[in-house]
Amino acid sequence: MKKLYTTLFLLLLTAPILTETVLLKGGLVHSGNGGTAIIQDILISDNTIVGVGNNLIIDGNTRVIEVNGLPVTPGLISPMSNLGIVEINSLDVTRDDESEILSAGFSIFNAFNPHSTGIPWNRSNGVTSSISTPGYSSHIFKGMGSFFLLDGNLDITGNPDVAMYSRIGATGGSRAETIQIMESMFELAKNKDGVEIEDLLETTFASSLDMQLQDIEALARVVNREIPLVLEVNRASDILQALRLKKEFDLDLVLMSVEEAPLVLDQIQASGVSVIIDPMDNITDSFDELASNIKLGGILSNAGIRVIFSTQRSHNYHLMRQGAGNAVAHGMNYSAGIAGMTSTVAEIFNIQNRGLIKEGNFADIVIWSDDPLEPSAYPTTVIINGDEMSLATRASRLTERYTDKRDLPSAYKH
Repeated sequence: MKKLYTTLFLLLLTAPILTETVLLKGGLVHSGNGGTAIIQDILISDNTIVGVGNNLIIDGNTRVIEVNGLPVTPGLISPMSNLGIVEINSLDVTRDDESEILSAGFSIFNAFNPHSTGIPWNRSNGVTSSISTPGYSSHIFKGMGSFFLLDGNLDITGNPDVAMYSRIGATGGSRAETIQIMESMFELAKNKDGVEIEDLLETTFASSLDMQLQDIEALARVVNREIPLVLEVNRASDILQALRLKKEFDLDLVLMSVEEAPLVLDQIQASGVSVIIDPMDNITDSFDELASNIKLGGILSNAGIRVIFSTQRSHNYHLMRQGAGNAVAHGMNYSAGIAGMTSTVAEIFNIQNRGLIKEGNFADIVIWSDDPLEPSAYPTTVIINGDEMSLATRASRLTERYTDKRDLPSAYKH
């Protein structure tokens, strides 16, 4: 009998784990590859897309979701957010986005809270993953952002330290000094392999900036093109300085904001850099943005420059979808608008097997009630890593609590 139990136990251990297979049937699929949307089926097994097309072969155990021609896109990816890192901007004890000691070497990865209340809100609006980033500080480099799935799972799925973030202008100090310090820090990082790290830290320059070992190692990843540098710039002259730094140090550079980009469009195009923009931020509100243009997304994209979308509206990163719609309304190609929230983000930040609806990719998928670039559209189904997500949020639960008056104590009836 003991031998029988042992045999059964071993069989259970070696038996294949049953995985759910789901067919999304008859959706208007925007794959994210820049092509035209077409009616297709999507077959999902476990966490992976295993088929895209028509007349896919399924068995009797496959769960079928009738999409009925509704738009389907890859899950949206926010390229810059504070999701999981900041709960309330004005309450310091809920913020994990700044370091008093580290600058370039500051990584927010280990502070990520998958149960942050901002995550369900954005997930219910179609954002399935994000790059959460450090906040701005007095340091030249604010640190490295990390990629996270927004599935609410404590067993966090993500990629640490996928990009470095900094800016030129609007820092409260001289932009000339900012650029000089950047150059010196890059030079220091370039020499890391040929010098003892302790000797680098003891240089007058490193000491004056209180640079730590982690700062030099992180900057070395930038100058070695292991991760991109995301540099916020707006003034045309600052954009040219950023492009000079890219050329001088052979950086993998991503420009952000770039309100005056049309003034130096040829130089941006020739450099091969990508850009992050907020198409809703098109009204001049500083001397760095005098050439702001509501057609910026279309101008850049039609010049062959890769464009992705973000928003400065804290905790509402899903509003990049509204920005993408605004860009398309003012000259940007529709497919480029979808890609700017999905596949292009994945390409720029080297996020593998996400951002596209194609066989072999992870199943991060959103079904929409209407055209996803229309502000009135909303997700009817959100799938992350093959799992269908709840669309409930703190706001929806509170609404339900205080509007459903059935069998509630009198204190809740009003």
